[in-house]
Amino acid sequence: MPVPRNVSAEVGIASQPPLSARRTIWTVPFIAAILAVIALGVVSLFTGVYDIWGQEDGWDMFFITRVPRTVALMLTGAAMAMTGFIMQLMSQNKMVEPTTIGTTEWAGLGLLAVYLLIPGPTLVMRMTGAIAFSFVGTMVFFLFLRRVRLRSSLIVPIIGLMLGSVVSALSTFMALFFRMSQVVENWFIGSFAPVQAGRYEFLWIIVIITVLIFLYANKLTLAGLGEDVATALGVNYNRLILFANALVAAAVGIVAAVIGNIPFLGLIVPNIVSMARGDDLRSNLPWVCVTGMGTIMLCDIISRVIIMPFEVPVSLILGTLGAVAFILILLRQRKMRRL
Repeated sequence: MPVPRNVSAEVGIASQPPLSARRTIWTVPFIAAILAVIALGVVSLFTGVYDIWGQEDGWDMFFITRVPRTVALMLTGAAMAMTGFIMQLMSQNKMVEPTTIGTTEWAGLGLLAVYLLIPGPTLVMRMTGAIAFSFVGTMVFFLFLRRVRLRSSLIVPIIGLMLGSVVSALSTFMALFFRMSQVVENWFIGSFAPVQAGRYEFLWIIVIITVLIFLYANKLTLAGLGEDVATALGVNYNRLILFANALVAAAVGIVAAVIGNIPFLGLIVPNIVSMARGDDLRSNLPWVCVTGMGTIMLCDIISRVIIMPFEVPVSLILGTLGAVAFILILLRQRKMRRL
């Protein structure tokens, strides 16, 4: 099937980026962003109520709680920002991310199902249930989306929020009926306070997921141009959608099982990066990961100091910022349509 000249020229940049484009990743702004994230990491390591300098076991607590928490923040921020970026690319909609299409609600339902079927499940069991349900929920959304003719920027997230609300209501009903409401409540908190050595290490799987996304970045970028264009260029669109959804489900399921609900991070970060750099996955992925790390660490530091010696869940800070960002993006798109 012949490809129009303008389309082939457009996607050729995405499929085979020039060598100069690859070298431009390490620019002065990107290095400055990395240094900013490192500075936030240092602040995170030394922010807390426990006196690591004055107590005899201070440095033991530093490596048991502070270091794992900071590492978990970085990995979680990169994972959720990255999944939002992929979902926006696959759905061709800037308002899509795990929170707005119900993927996180499906992950919560998977956690609840594991607790109901297996008393006292291990972390691996909880992760498996969350990943499996996340994959099913994401596929349900994409299958439903393919049957919707009107795919405006507003209709798509509304459909996702409706589906997520139905799943969340089902989870709440099951939790109340089987007296497992504590499981749902703990999942909705989305806090890094319980993170310590021995219960965050599975987050390192996110590094493998990031590498896989980077290896398939060109094909994923082509898939983001639409099924017809991707198929014309020799890409198996349906198989690639399955692969991308599997990666998203794995990342969301791991974060849901270890940390909990992290809202709107996948909405804020990819939109900021895309507005500044465009939509090429390969060149934007490092920026998305670094910006996601910095955003979640900043929110976590605020959550720890805002009512010290207590702390609020980081999901509260992220949810507030995400809601504001959601409204601003809607207003921006409305203004662009008028122009």
